[in-house]
Amino acid sequence: MAIHSSAVIDPSAKIHKTAEICAYAIIGANVEIGSGTIIESHAVIQGPTKIGKNNHIYSFASIGGDPQDVTYEADQESNLIIGDDNLIREFCTINRGTEKEESITRVGSKNMLMAYVHIAHDCQIGNHIIMSNNASLAGHVRIQDWAILGGFTLVKQFCMIGMHTYVGMGCQVNKDIPSYMLASGVQTRVRSINAEGMRRRGFTPNAISAIKRAFKVVYRGTSLLDQSLQELEETESDHIEVMQFVRCIRNSKAGIMRGPHEE
Repeated sequence: MAIHSSAVIDPSAKIHKTAEICAYAIIGANVEIGSGTIIESHAVIQGPTKIGKNNHIYSFASIGGDPQDVTYEADQESNLIIGDDNLIREFCTINRGTEKEESITRVGSKNMLMAYVHIAHDCQIGNHIIMSNNASLAGHVRIQDWAILGGFTLVKQFCMIGMHTYVGMGCQVNKDIPSYMLASGVQTRVRSINAEGMRRRGFTPNAISAIKRAFKVVYRGTSLLDQSLQELEETESDHIEVMQFVRCIRNSKAGIMRGPHEE
């Protein structure tokens, strides 16, 4: 275990023998840090927080702080769980959960959180996600695997962003974005499918074409949304990507982000 002499470690913290704690880092009570994880200088980790293996948390990050929620009280159960192989860059803030849900904020594995990213209480973040500089999530947001959020993206509380979705720089997301979509613009809309992202991740031309057809049915068609989804379930049931797209919409509680020609 490599712990710099200037680091401040609470006696209750559990730090794996292969973890590294750099100068002036602060590790609070009820914090667990897994093997190979590096905590850079001046980072602050508060608990209850559990951090997995091979994470790299950079200087001045504030991890596991109290929820920014006026109803939160210090005696409530509140936890943060972070998986493995994440890069959490300078000045990121990730808050613990509240009792409004499961008292857990959860960050998965293999994510890149660039400088000044904020993840609020009760958010559920999947795997292989990139959040660019200053992207911010309000409470209770859900981000599915392989999503990318551009710099300064703001996501309203309780919204969901589906898997393999790309959200452009400076977007204000106030409704759900289904899987495989691309959203952009100051007046944020779903513009098209994330075809380039799908190609880069090895989706077949057939799968990409199926998602493109599904996008046209939902966002360019004239039928009511439920009728459009029924049509896709009848005609595209062999395509797992389309069925994932349909499930995202059916499971939406906030409603879906609208398309480029919709008011």
